[in-house]
Amino acid sequence: MGVGRFCVQRRRRTGTIAAVSALGLTAVLGGCGLTGGSDQVTLKLVAADYGDSAANTSQKYWEKLVKEYEEQHPDVKIDVTVYSWNDVDAKVKEMVDAGQAPDLAQIGAYADYAAKDLLYEADELLSIPVQADFVSQLADAGQVNGVQYGIPFASSTRLLFYNKTLFQKAGLTPPKTWKELAADAEALKAEGVKYPYALPLGAEEAQAETMQWLLSGGGGYTDAETGTYSIDSAENVATFNWLKNNLVGKGLTGPVAPGELNRADAFSAFAAGDVGMLNGHPSLMQMAAKKGVKFGMVPMPGAEGPSKVSMGVADWMMAFKKNGHAEQVGEFLDFVYDKENVLEFSREYDLLPVTNSASTVMTAAKQDADLKPFLEELPLSELYPVGKTSWAAVSADVKQRIGKAVSSGGSPSGILSQLQSTATRAESAE
Repeated sequence: MGVGRFCVQRRRRTGTIAAVSALGLTAVLGGCGLTGGSDQVTLKLVAADYGDSAANTSQKYWEKLVKEYEEQHPDVKIDVTVYSWNDVDAKVKEMVDAGQAPDLAQIGAYADYAAKDLLYEADELLSIPVQADFVSQLADAGQVNGVQYGIPFASSTRLLFYNKTLFQKAGLTPPKTWKELAADAEALKAEGVKYPYALPLGAEEAQAETMQWLLSGGGGYTDAETGTYSIDSAENVATFNWLKNNLVGKGLTGPVAPGELNRADAFSAFAAGDVGMLNGHPSLMQMAAKKGVKFGMVPMPGAEGPSKVSMGVADWMMAFKKNGHAEQVGEFLDFVYDKENVLEFSREYDLLPVTNSASTVMTAAKQDADLKPFLEELPLSELYPVGKTSWAAVSADVKQRIGKAVSSGGSPSGILSQLQSTATRAESAE
């Protein structure tokens, strides 16, 4: 057991390291950061930008939080670099490949790094109260082979958004079943709505729209009991056959082919008043409200009734072992996950908190009423199989292929079989 591991475990059990100098152990435990103020530690953090402008960039959030932390911990400096979501995962990979891994990275996936034994385990870093506060399914999704490496940082769920103005004009009520969704889409098309149902299966985020539909059809990317990939299951094939025959084939998904429609463009079209229905996450509320679009939100319809399982998404914090500093990293993370800090971040970016304490506050607070429907879906949600190192390859293949499953002449069963083959090969390579 290394010195860093010893220090962290001792801190977790006791909540603090006693004044060991009185016992004559100062020299022995110098590696635990007890040698005084002369040895300032700098922690490098690379994080993703959740803002949509210079005014609300995540850099501002981190700078405020770091300033407060450094005032309380003069022996620790936090060096934060924020990149856009288009770049952040690649930037971290470049740093790791160059042998210059940051101490902390807040990005989209952790499993590849965990598989290479590059990350600290969560219980090597976090105090017991902080670990116990995470929403359980998010903490579980951060595990590889039963060990948590991915620390959830932000989360969201998806609901079906609908344009209230367009629905009222067509005399419609929000759908609860696929049959009702298709009937509503037909009526919206008759009213001249450009996108009765926007189906973004383009390369940007096709894996999300796909998963939402698979879950609503009683399937998913993996088998609920075994955890193995089941992309070409009978339930999933039936779901995509329905999509192709009842929505896409009847011209109810708009002028852009689903395989060429990206999520961002679908959201923009909804905010412009051109979409009757689409799956959305909390940030769409703000986009639509800014444009004056009146909208409602309901659980995703299912084959026979409202979907029993929602799709959840989480982004991750992880700590690399290369530079050591486990104790300082752990103490900083305990501060990051303080209830007030989690609340401030979640409210700033319309995201769901990853801790139970913050979720309890937001569920009851009037100022967070808009997020309550999403919070209610979180306990019912299922996340991507992010604990599998194979997921990155599977997700990339879904983005490239799934649009063809609903195209004219496309074969849902054929495309899903190809995706299953990719998943099987990727699993075998783990």
